[in-house]
Amino acid sequence: MKKFNFFGLNKKEIILWLVSIVIVGAANIIGGAEPVNLSATLIGVTALIFLARGDVRGQILTVIFSLLYAVTSFRFHYYGEMITYLGMTMPIAAFSVYTWKKNPYKENEVKIHKLTFKQKVVMICLTIIVTIIFYYILKALNTNNLVISTVSIATSFLASYLSLYRSSYYAVAYAVNDIVLIVMWILATVNQIVYLPMIACFTMFLINDLYGFVCWKKREMTQNIK
Repeated sequence: MKKFNFFGLNKKEIILWLVSIVIVGAANIIGGAEPVNLSATLIGVTALIFLARGDVRGQILTVIFSLLYAVTSFRFHYYGEMITYLGMTMPIAAFSVYTWKKNPYKENEVKIHKLTFKQKVVMICLTIIVTIIFYYILKALNTNNLVISTVSIATSFLASYLSLYRSSYYAVAYAVNDIVLIVMWILATVNQIVYLPMIACFTMFLINDLYGFVCWKKREMTQNIK
């Protein structure tokens, strides 16, 4: 009997995707179903399912999500999120499409890479530099919740860097970023209920990213990554 799949997803992934879609969809209805928020959240949770599989389609969807999420962030004056996703997450995801395509393990699965010592040092140095620079940029722009917005930039950069280099730990960095963003959007929702979907979105992001980390660690064993 042919194994059931939907766009390459197995039954467990389909269930996780459907649950994510239902939760963020319901949150959008409660929050007023603003079109940009709805599109961003639905595309975002879908992207994470494919990223968990090491499927390049996840990076393509991340590019689209970044653009929509930047619009939502701009509306609430979360300029750090807007700048981060337009100027960092989106272009890195776009370049990751190329690097993932160039490093396949098998059809629709990227070859996992273990960071070298040099790559780790560069990652730490760049994260510190980016965090300091953006802190002052966001401060000048009178960004809402400045400190937590700066932390979000640091974790977003780490996640993007690790994703670009095909490291399993990209999902851990994204999970930490999800927690930061949940707090940020809770603060936003206190003022405007329309942002409630973003809390649901990043809560599901957190669950999906944790699932992604487990999947990638298992895949490391399959690919014999040492």
